[in-house]
Amino acid sequence: LTMSSATSTTSLPSGLAVLTTFPDVLFIPEIIFGGLVWILVASSKVLLPMLQGWVMFVSVFCFVMSITLLCLYICGAHGGSSSWVTLVSGCDKP
Repeated sequence: LTMSSATSTTSLPSGLAVLTTFPDVLFIPEIIFGGLVWILVASSKVLLPMLQGWVMFVSVFCFVMSITLLCLYICGAHGGSSSWVTLVSGCDKP
């Protein structure tokens, strides 16, 4: 059994069922820890503020992408396509 056939036979959750599956429920701690990163980076004192700006940009971008993907999953925008599994796994790994 190959991975592509395993992912194509199972349907992706949508609606509140997203919050009951293990890989998708990891969006919640990702969003919480993303907010904590904002607080820590914004409150640090650095010698070069430009570097802090880039770190904040990356942090905010990843946070917004996580929220967007979660909302798209809840709305069912994936339409059951297994390519969304690849999209999410690619976005969650820096």
